[in-house]
Amino acid sequence: MLMRANRLLGAALVDNNLVKLEDLEKANERLLEVLAANQARQSTVLGILAYEMKVVREDDVLQFIVESEGAGLVDLRNYDTSDEIRKSLDVGACWATWSVPFDREEEFYFIATSYYLSPAVRSFWEKQYGAQIIWYGTTLDVIADYLEKLEADQVNSMASGGTRSPFSAPGSKAPFPAGSAPATTPATPKASAPAA
Repeated sequence: MLMRANRLLGAALVDNNLVKLEDLEKANERLLEVLAANQARQSTVLGILAYEMKVVREDDVLQFIVESEGAGLVDLRNYDTSDEIRKSLDVGACWATWSVPFDREEEFYFIATSYYLSPAVRSFWEKQYGAQIIWYGTTLDVIADYLEKLEADQVNSMASGGTRSPFSAPGSKAPFPAGSAPATTPATPKASAPAA
């Protein structure tokens, strides 16, 4: 899933003139090196293009999905995810797709993603839930921070027999520059129907 998500995201970035094909090819080579080193947080072609190669800004990708796809934006650092969602979350799938289901309202699921432009990511989550999804864009940093805190929470919960909020520890160990997250602006989120 990780390779497919990255490959289709890269193709969408090129198709929408957000990056050049030659830059994507270099980023794909670098992604293979990162994957060989088993570094989940850095296993992202978007991160390589934006923060190592500096050929696209993550803000520009988010702005594109807001304007052209109708997705909203969300910052999960200030969002209290329900226990139901956190307990049922497949963290490996979240890392592979750079996406996090963060809420559910009746028959709708709310998913934050840095990979909205990857059809493989949208299709995966639509099949996973078999329900309508309201999509929100967010930064790689926000997704990575959320997942690392969730993993720490799961470890601590197992060790202590209790639970705590995944948002209790401030700060970030992200490889991405501080302050790289765009300002969250209100937008009408993009809903998608489940895959047939």
